Amino acid sequence: MTAETSSVPIVDFAGWDAKATPEQRRNTAKQLTEACRNVGFVYIINHNVGSEKLAQAFDWSKKLFDLPMEQKMLAPHPSGFTVHRGYSQPGLEKVSNAMGDEDDAELTKKLRQISDVKESYEIGSESNSDQPNQWLPEDVLPGFRRFMKDFYWQCHQTPETVLSAMALGIGLSDQNHFRPTHPGHNNQLRLLHYPPVPAADIEKQLSTRMSAHSDWGSITMLFQDDCGGLQIENPHKSGEFIDVPPLKDAIVMNVGDLMMRWSNDFLKSTVHRVTLPPKQDRFTGDERMTRARYSIPYFVSPEGQSVVECLPSCADEKHPVKYKPIVWDDYRLMRASVQYEDPTKETAVSA
Repeated sequence: MTAETSSVPIVDFAGWDAKATPEQRRNTAKQLTEACRNVGFVYIINHNVGSEKLAQAFDWSKKLFDLPMEQKMLAPHPSGFTVHRGYSQPGLEKVSNAMGDEDDAELTKKLRQISDVKESYEIGSESNSDQPNQWLPEDVLPGFRRFMKDFYWQCHQTPETVLSAMALGIGLSDQNHFRPTHPGHNNQLRLLHYPPVPAADIEKQLSTRMSAHSDWGSITMLFQDDCGGLQIENPHKSGEFIDVPPLKDAIVMNVGDLMMRWSNDFLKSTVHRVTLPPKQDRFTGDERMTRARYSIPYFVSPEGQSVVECLPSCADEKHPVKYKPIVWDDYRLMRASVQYEDPTKETAVSA
């Protein structure tokens, strides 16, 4: 698979603030929808999360991952795949593009032969009893829990506006169409750390940073540091990947599989991966060790019992409905079943 460098569209959400005219909002919605339809990824600038708050979030993330392993494991990711919270050590999770409806032990085994070299910490709403948070003891990292609880809800303000613009852009009569199903309690804030790794391990496919995959939910917002390494599949050439270089303080937003299904494939969920950073960010030693990479994705999903069926503006005689209605929780569990090891099975399952 080859890679090239190309720019992902940039949408300025200053055109959606309280002072924006109806025409400015329509233009913002049009730009966003065109990017989501043609590329599936977009940079968003002038959003609701300030640069100082972002810097603090990355600082807390580094403090977390700098802790000794035994301290990080005081808030472990629960066994299995139903609850996705807490700390996951390198190798626990295997990301792929498997759907989860395949009963194929050989596929599972093959996917896990190449491990993802990353560690993560998942945080959600304190009000979501189905996904209870796994917090570190306060004396291990004082202030971490308080900051992340606040940051979680500050992040939620941006998808509220993005989903409103998306609703307008795809022709729904109510720009607040998605709000009742997306109150924020089913979102997921993820802190990610990719430790340094020899470049040769990635080049020889002995390990990966994060394999090519698509996201499951409605939309994803990503904050990334200045390391680089994120790539998306070229929407016009399968198998070719395009760099998505860091843009300071911008959000990289992408459409998830659920939203693509909801929109009857009008919007595009694009495969992406994390691989080697640009050459200038690799060390020059014998092992050519990469820089550490930190990123913070915020996954936006509907309430668990939300029924996802084709939006009224996304089907007509030329575009018949492609998918049957599905409940989000059922779809999520199907996908999650191949991401984390299931202790009840001999073979670990992936996604």
